[in-house]
Amino acid sequence: MAKAERIRIYDVARVAGVSVATASKALNDTGRMTEATRTRVKQTAAALGFRPNAMARALTQQRSFTIGLLTNDTYGRFTLPVMAGINAALVDRGVSVFLCGIEDDAALGKIHVDAMLDKQVDGIIATGKRIDRRLPVDLSDLPVPVVYAFTEGPADAVTLVSDDAQGARLATQWLLGLGRRRLVHVTGPESFASVAARAGAFRAAAGAEAPVLHGSWSEAWGHAAVSQLWQAGTPPDAIFCGNDQIARGVVDALRERGVAVPADVSVIGFDNWEIVAAATRPPLTTVDMNLIELGRVAGRLILDLAEGKPVEPGIRTLPCHLVVRQSCGGDALAHANRQEVLQEV
Repeated sequence: MAKAERIRIYDVARVAGVSVATASKALNDTGRMTEATRTRVKQTAAALGFRPNAMARALTQQRSFTIGLLTNDTYGRFTLPVMAGINAALVDRGVSVFLCGIEDDAALGKIHVDAMLDKQVDGIIATGKRIDRRLPVDLSDLPVPVVYAFTEGPADAVTLVSDDAQGARLATQWLLGLGRRRLVHVTGPESFASVAARAGAFRAAAGAEAPVLHGSWSEAWGHAAVSQLWQAGTPPDAIFCGNDQIARGVVDALRERGVAVPADVSVIGFDNWEIVAAATRPPLTTVDMNLIELGRVAGRLILDLAEGKPVEPGIRTLPCHLVVRQSCGGDALAHANRQEVLQEV
């Protein structure tokens, strides 16, 4: 079968009844013409299946229409949803994203940054696996704009993070709204800024003396924490966990002890990692950090910067939301109504 001939801008101009120059301006939203002409050209291009030549467009607008995404989260737990949001923001703008994983290797990071600059990317989005650590590569003084998403950036940079305190407050107030009073927070290492923010919000809502147990980000720690709590002789009626892996370990340990979830103990996780939360038995109520939306915002901001639009530097926090599943119990309609109220917090 013969290969279909590529539709050129000359074809669009001929069918639309305009000059090539007018067709080019219409498709690039430049130049002066009536809206009817601009619309006719665009509709003609769509009907013919016209695809602009990327190299010609780049030369004309002095842009590559590519964005680099740099990360040390090679497992992808946080990077993949952020990238999904970036792609969603950029795909309709004809901009491509290419991902470079750098582990925690500064030399590898420099190699990838140099490669991005060689490819003349319009900007770089840096993302990672925690909000209080910078990537092991210097991104200051680059000839292209940089946006930081879910990783630490310089004070004068544009940085996006999830609102950990607000997410923890949502979870804690939800448990209190279910009538739970003996709340415990089982979370990760104290050295994480997110851990401190969530623990502070938990105690602000549950009481200054509410127990906070620190350990690793693992199911094993969730399992061990339940043993520790029951051996102390003061079992809680609700456990808010620092991530979904800890929560899954908690739920498994409670089941092994014959403690019913959610009848005896309500459990909430953090992250909304679908592969863990949905597979937990019962399925896990958890805080979603809105990483896809965070990626969308990062994508929009890097385009604004690449186009020379003014963007205020500083840290921007995006709200979390609660995903209600069966690990909390309670009436489903009451859940929905209470969640709507709590989203206002």
